[in-house]
Amino acid sequence: MKILVINGPNLNLLGVREPGIYGSRGFEDYLTELKSKFPQVEIDYFQSNHEGSIIDKIHEVGFSIDGIVLNAGAYTHTSLAIADAISAVKTPVIEVHISNVHKREEFRHHSFLSPVCVGVICGFGLDSYRLGVEALIDMNKQK
Repeated sequence: MKILVINGPNLNLLGVREPGIYGSRGFEDYLTELKSKFPQVEIDYFQSNHEGSIIDKIHEVGFSIDGIVLNAGAYTHTSLAIADAISAVKTPVIEVHISNVHKREEFRHHSFLSPVCVGVICGFGLDSYRLGVEALIDMNKQK
């Protein structure tokens, strides 16, 4: 099984960016742990601060891998283009967020991505990614 984790804008600053909201751990460190929890799964990682790069990556892998765990950051609340990219591919996408977006600013309560994703996980810190991977593994078993 092959899963791609995609992180959007500003998530390259995890560990230093607003630790009260996002924690003090960098994503690369967490990714090593995530991969060790699921040795049977090939987990790749992509991060970009650019909307078009995220869309290009979804197009590139969206017909050949088993799942995408996507934290689109602020693009969650603004990007019809990323939503269209998700709709255009066959690979299931799970939307994840580190913080509980529903406990934050009002503009974060709406997601353009949720309606085109198979599920949404938010509010569990970096563990949201693990839960997303587990959901994709379970979906794959049910095929």
